[in-house]
Amino acid sequence: MKILLNRIAPLGLLLVLLMPPVSHARTTDAEAKLANVVILATGGTIAGAGASAANSATYQAAKVPVEQLVAGVPELKDLANVRGEQVFQVASESFTNDNLLQLARQVAKLAKQADVDGIVITHGTDTLEETAYFLNLVIHSDKPVVLVGSMRPGTAMSADGMLNLYNAVAVARDATARGKGVLAVMNDEIHSGRDVSKAVNIRTEAFKSPWGALGMVVEGKSYWFRAPLKRHTTASEFDIEKIDSLPRVDIAYGYGNLDDTAYQAFAKAGAKAIIHAGTGNGSVAAPVVPTLKALRADGLQIIRSSRVNQGGFVLRNAEQPDDANDWVVAHDLNPQKARILAMVALTGNPDSQALQRIFWEY
Repeated sequence: MKILLNRIAPLGLLLVLLMPPVSHARTTDAEAKLANVVILATGGTIAGAGASAANSATYQAAKVPVEQLVAGVPELKDLANVRGEQVFQVASESFTNDNLLQLARQVAKLAKQADVDGIVITHGTDTLEETAYFLNLVIHSDKPVVLVGSMRPGTAMSADGMLNLYNAVAVARDATARGKGVLAVMNDEIHSGRDVSKAVNIRTEAFKSPWGALGMVVEGKSYWFRAPLKRHTTASEFDIEKIDSLPRVDIAYGYGNLDDTAYQAFAKAGAKAIIHAGTGNGSVAAPVVPTLKALRADGLQIIRSSRVNQGGFVLRNAEQPDDANDWVVAHDLNPQKARILAMVALTGNPDSQALQRIFWEY
């Protein structure tokens, strides 16, 4: 028996030496089959930290770097080959037009790369909807671009950022997400960047779309229920590579006892358009009407929107004679999204009729 074992042992050793490194080959093959997703970090609550686990609403935003965010969700490696880039680190209420332009240019650059299949942008929730809509208008790519944030910092009990980021990467790597425009993934739901808005604060189900979510994410799989029909991304007439700067557009809020102070101040500051966030159907208080007519005669675009939180829908020539006043209506866009579209549209210096056509189509 000992002689037999002595004869078999060298053969076994030889077979082991001749065998390829199986585990290493399998890892390489698995990585090659995974999609490549780039996470662009911009700050926000998802990168925030509180003093204790009990602080879910009191914390400092934009503190955690992208490398730490990615490392905090080790399961991402099972979804995609992920790498991160820190674009900037700001709380989103402090986002500027320059931030929008810088981010969009980086997204456009990455979208052109053959080794990038999808892009995730971590973002503060306060203006996430504005950035999502801006990118939806100016990025000419059908690759998934997904914005994600959180309502609680990662240090809080029941923090939502970890799962939100996992779901966002799951959508960004998914070929079925291509061609659906820029998306926002929050609280297991997939929303159109055009429609989504922050409807409530504090709670994790903060983001809603007046016409409903596009789909949902369950355990890393996307399920779709509708598709966006308004023009976006590859069908857009706007292109970030042709935009050097954005004109000033301001929002004036309608309320009882309204006067024209804000409108006059915005005009004096150099606004090219004013979004009137009116009550109901974009109503304009009688004392303000003469001022808005005069400002339009001076060349400012006047755009009627509604301050209604969800489902505000402004009808043309209802409440106000828009044709006679040469004003524009914002259709179903809320005031902050109307501002984004107006800024982008005014880079082409359209007249009021062309601007109204843009608001109908986008």
